Amino acid sequence: MDNRMTSPAREAVSQVGRVILGKEEQIREVMLAFLANGHILLEDIPGVGKTTLALAFSRAMKLDYRRVQFTPDVMPSDLTGFSIYRREEERFVYQPGCIFCNLLLADEINRTSPKTQSALLEVMEERKVTVEGVTRPVPDPFLVIATQNPFGSAGTQYLPEAQVDRFIVTMTMGYPDSDSELSIAKAIDGTDRLAQVEPVMDREMLLELQRAIHSVYISDSVYRYMIRLVSATREHPYIQRGASPRATIALVKMARAAAWYDGRTFVTPADVQEQFPYVASHRILLNVSARMDGADRKDIIREILDSVAKPPMGDWSR
Repeated sequence: MDNRMTSPAREAVSQVGRVILGKEEQIREVMLAFLANGHILLEDIPGVGKTTLALAFSRAMKLDYRRVQFTPDVMPSDLTGFSIYRREEERFVYQPGCIFCNLLLADEINRTSPKTQSALLEVMEERKVTVEGVTRPVPDPFLVIATQNPFGSAGTQYLPEAQVDRFIVTMTMGYPDSDSELSIAKAIDGTDRLAQVEPVMDREMLLELQRAIHSVYISDSVYRYMIRLVSATREHPYIQRGASPRATIALVKMARAAAWYDGRTFVTPADVQEQFPYVASHRILLNVSARMDGADRKDIIREILDSVAKPPMGDWSR
């Protein structure tokens, strides 16, 4: 594989890493999701850098960026747009909503109404929006980073299952390690930290990279391995509802992106194992037995990864 193709993505990750310290794994995962043309759900407490992460990526990749702070009074039309009557023109004129951008940060998405949450469904899946009978495409690429605080449940609305399934991965930022937090504290000098981020690619380059990952080869044995993993979520005694076929599609995309980012022309079982927790954790619903026994999603996914047989070594490349 030509390393010149992967270098823009690696440079973007490096630029974001200049302001998001100690989170190399999370930054890489966001980049992989962008390469796979997927949306990201960040479940974490306030103050760990979610907004800064989105802003840094938008600067590094020169993407048109918008941020929506979801509250109970945010209306669907705030996202999709609306028409107003202009007297001087004697006609209604469409005013685009905030979703007409390349990168949308939907902050605290679980604090708005289900009606407003559902307004994102069509655009997240189909990259278009219908208002007053007229369908309009959003800019390409269109990527959503949505955040929600899993601990602050008062006054929140659970995301509809159909919408949760639209996110290709879910992840957490977590607290920084002590050395990274020390560096963050020392860097407080009144300057804009985001000014350190330099653009290293643009949206046209991102679209080219998104097309490039489709050239990564996946053997039949690795395809079957992915299907066995997803199927195992539907048969586990602690899982009430397993992952849908959309999880299989997401796993294929993310494994391809991971292999491509690492400079390989084929997907290995290690790529699948790395991406499976990100893809599957938000797509499974635990049953009462799991809650009574204190089993959590991480433990169950780890158990599935340990129990499902991997393809034989050497049966992965062309």
